[in-house]
Amino acid sequence: MREDFSNTALIVIDVQKAFEDEKWGTRNNLNAEENIQILLKTWREKEYPIIHIQHLSDNDQSIFHPSKQSSDFKDIAVPVNNETIFKKKVNSAFIGTGLENHLKENKIEKVVIVGLTTQHCVSTTTRMSGNLGFETYLVSDATAAFAIKSADNTYYSAEEIHNVSLATLDDEFATVLTAKELIEKLELTEKIQS
Repeated sequence: MREDFSNTALIVIDVQKAFEDEKWGTRNNLNAEENIQILLKTWREKEYPIIHIQHLSDNDQSIFHPSKQSSDFKDIAVPVNNETIFKKKVNSAFIGTGLENHLKENKIEKVVIVGLTTQHCVSTTTRMSGNLGFETYLVSDATAAFAIKSADNTYYSAEEIHNVSLATLDDEFATVLTAKELIEKLELTEKIQS
């Protein structure tokens, strides 16, 4: 069976201004937004489905509360032309949203996941996507992580967190690849079909 990406949804997770807050600390992969923008442009040109996920908190003190500008999408990821938006309150884009039904209703069996952050909502959504039976691709350089400290106060750099998060997902829940590899895959598929 030949591979077909024409009904593959690009799921853009939490590319919001809140992640520019200094409270998060050190981040890796500062080119993530640029790669997300390249993929959005590619999907829009091909008229493939695009789904935006926006994290909104009920806590009015949160930088993700809808009353705060920081909950808005970053300029590079603002939805256009009636692109689908799902709002979530937890890490997984599948919980409390209509995402799963939307994919099934539109006969979308394949998804490409990008966004923020690798260790939180991107990882959780990727795991659920794989568990729900969707053929899942995660773009390694179109997501990013922040450094964290563990319960025993061990410091893990953003790069370590990013790499370990991707390693735990690859082959088990998703195929991890770069933006360039994904675009090459799309182009090869189109060449074969033409």
